[in-house]
Amino acid sequence: MRLKINHTTHYTYDEPVPYALQQLRLTPKTGHGQTVLDWTVRVEGGQKQLSFEDQHHNTVDLISFDAGTTEITVHCEGTVEVEDNHGVIGQHGGFMPMWMFLRSTDATRAGPLVRRLATAVEGQPGSLAWLHGLSAATRAAVSYETGRSNVDWSAENALDAGHGVCQDHSHVFIACCRHLDVPARYVSGYLMMNDRIDQEATHAWAEAWIEGLGWVGFDVSNGISPDTRYVRAATGLDYAEAAPVSGTRFGTAGEALSVQVQVQQQ
Repeated sequence: MRLKINHTTHYTYDEPVPYALQQLRLTPKTGHGQTVLDWTVRVEGGQKQLSFEDQHHNTVDLISFDAGTTEITVHCEGTVEVEDNHGVIGQHGGFMPMWMFLRSTDATRAGPLVRRLATAVEGQPGSLAWLHGLSAATRAAVSYETGRSNVDWSAENALDAGHGVCQDHSHVFIACCRHLDVPARYVSGYLMMNDRIDQEATHAWAEAWIEGLGWVGFDVSNGISPDTRYVRAATGLDYAEAAPVSGTRFGTAGEALSVQVQVQQQ
């Protein structure tokens, strides 16, 4: 399937910003069942300083704000060809050794709620059946509710609250995997919902390592493995390493954010 993506992120500030830098991980990856046919990133109110590839083979664009700006807009647009591999990404590549994907982070550290959920799933940890069971158990423990979670929540926070969004589902799934020595990682990207062109936002899911298959994706929020409607943009140990936009700025200006994402079959 060939997908056309338009993604606009617009920031406004209530007073001029003296200095700011942002890292964008918005460029889809080529390989493992998807091919980027074209992709452009345009910035209004700032400029792209450089592009580089990070430790997860993510394309990172570093942008600076124009001095004294009160708004900045990032436009991303492109076309990606996606094959249906039933969620199987395949063999590991890149700079990160496999043991790094067993490492806990602040967002994926196993507390008592994570440990209880992980050990309650029947089957052999790391098997395909167990991972699908973990996905279902995570979705049952953390109901999907927008507007009621926090970007700084950990897996334990989400389980304690009993609700969250795709970021929380992914962190819980990853934390459970790592607790039982199953390598897992976070994925950010795009999802085309069948009933609309305008999407609510970018999407997030998880991938786990299965002996004999390699990396396999699990979209806990939707209860499936990714298909041709999914486009992988960035991977990391957690949200912080795969966030679509992250950065720092000086000053005390208040910030307002609006995001428009369109994904449609070409």
